[in-house]
Amino acid sequence: MLATTQAWAFSLDDVAKKAQSLAGESFKAPKSNLPSEFREMKFADYQQIQFNHDKPYWNNLKTPFKLEFYHQGMYFDTPVKINEVTATSVRQIKYNPDYFNFGSVKHDPEAVKDLGFAGFKVVYPINQAGKNDEIMSMLGASYFRVVGKGQVYGLSARGLAIDTALPSGEEFPRFREFWIERPKAKDKHLVIYALLDSPRATGAYRMIVTPGTDTVVDVQSRVYLRDKVGVLGMAPLTSMYLFGSNQPSTNVNYRPQLHDSEGLSIHAGNGEWIWRPLNNPKHLSVSTFSVENPKGFGLLQRTRDFSQYEDLDDRYDLRPGAWVEPRGVWGKGKVQLVEIPTADETNDNIVAFWIPASLPEVGKPINLDYRLHFTRDEAKLHDPALAWVKQTMRSTGDVKQSNLIREPDGTTALIVDFVGPALKALTPDAPVTTQVTTDDNTKLVQNDLRYNPVTGGWRLTLRFNVIDNKKPVEMRAYLIKEDKPLSEIWSYQLPANE
Repeated sequence: MLATTQAWAFSLDDVAKKAQSLAGESFKAPKSNLPSEFREMKFADYQQIQFNHDKPYWNNLKTPFKLEFYHQGMYFDTPVKINEVTATSVRQIKYNPDYFNFGSVKHDPEAVKDLGFAGFKVVYPINQAGKNDEIMSMLGASYFRVVGKGQVYGLSARGLAIDTALPSGEEFPRFREFWIERPKAKDKHLVIYALLDSPRATGAYRMIVTPGTDTVVDVQSRVYLRDKVGVLGMAPLTSMYLFGSNQPSTNVNYRPQLHDSEGLSIHAGNGEWIWRPLNNPKHLSVSTFSVENPKGFGLLQRTRDFSQYEDLDDRYDLRPGAWVEPRGVWGKGKVQLVEIPTADETNDNIVAFWIPASLPEVGKPINLDYRLHFTRDEAKLHDPALAWVKQTMRSTGDVKQSNLIREPDGTTALIVDFVGPALKALTPDAPVTTQVTTDDNTKLVQNDLRYNPVTGGWRLTLRFNVIDNKKPVEMRAYLIKEDKPLSEIWSYQLPANE
């Protein structure tokens, strides 16, 4: 128990002491205190349990930030402890069923009076003065979602990922306790501390949430290993890709694209920029990018035109990309991308994270600090001196016959549009060329680059035969002018087709 006399000095060190102490103990799995009618309820019933929006925490304080809470139910069946930190004290925010409207869900009031919360939301007038909007949701394991002005929830960030995509199965650490600093009237940010726990790791986190056109979360983390892990994924992002321009839907669908993110972007320590379009593969796929001292990486939604989604309900055009900006020196490691097959949009099937090249011994901390940007302005995440990929389109390859009819020739075609100020400054006849490399599972039959007068950029068309459909195809391409790179690197994987 933290002494209230020390609360004024509450810091990440206080949470780190708890994390380090926990790491020296055997893991104790959290116990559910839910009555069976809540644990066994269907999603539609869980949705009926709504927080009473007229009763947010800090409602009577002169502060733009308020808290709302999630009730336990379904698989959110273990409570998390939520504390408020003031200038003079640390005290637990107690569960009270009066916070919630239970709709038609039948329950025994006595059975729920001592439950805890499943998580919490941060509300803030981000879009309109005097009107509270959700800007952050903290619910389940170590997941959290964040939005900025004019954005809707999409991809998630996480505290930690362990053994993602390994045959042994993934371990999902959870935030078991939070400390939230009571904000002052003119504060423009909210400070949240979190204690993470799992069978093989613990962690202490400090998050400073600053809402805005792009909401920013500054993260300080200290992770302690209880035992060895196969893959330690730090600063993880989780998203969804069902279909899009580089992988059209196999079923007729009025939506041209359906995804929370469409590509992984990496800014390497050597200044190189990489763009990897996402896939919904038939088989689990893991791609790694070795990087030393990365300058940033993220899962982005570059396509912003509503006409490319046509979804009035889910507004994929308004979902933010998330960019991880490292603070300090991260050293050697790799960015790993995991793509998991999914048949519908309800499953997050994309994960990206940083894997340090070396881990400290058990009980010693791993310190990793970074800033998370949640943005719809992907253009500002590019180097203006380099062009970037606007879109990747996949098509059946064909050849125009003498009668002008296009005849499929058994190839696959990829059309890549490069855009940006670096290209708009050039004349259509500028000496722009490409550097294209393919793996040994590819026979390239067309490599054509032409000026695109619509975008003011250049369009690359690649047509190729796949030698073995049971294997994926890997290829890379970038633009060159006068022997110097003119664009980011387009790093593409065509998934195995069988």
